[in-house]
Amino acid sequence: MRIEMPETRKKYDREFREGAVWIVEETGKPIAQIARDLGVNEGTLGNWVNRARAGRDGSWSLSSGDYDELKRLRAENAELRMERDVLKRSVVLWVKVATK
Repeated sequence: MRIEMPETRKKYDREFREGAVWIVEETGKPIAQIARDLGVNEGTLGNWVNRARAGRDGSWSLSSGDYDELKRLRAENAELRMERDVLKRSVVLWVKVATK
């Protein structure tokens, strides 16, 4: 007669759970495949993903106002980088002229 011991539950830290959820959301691969790759029960990973989605309360996608602001900020960022690069070049030229 063989007595089977109950399986002990594994404890996963918060960073591991968040990383696993991130992999599911970023790769778009099935939860079952990622669960196998990570050595986690499929149902457990599914619960983590569902909890993370519910915790965001549907705020995953950008609203049109947020999207417009993102476009504006990216354009402003590009302009500021260009201005910075121009200033760097002018300082280099000024130093070259001043040291002659």
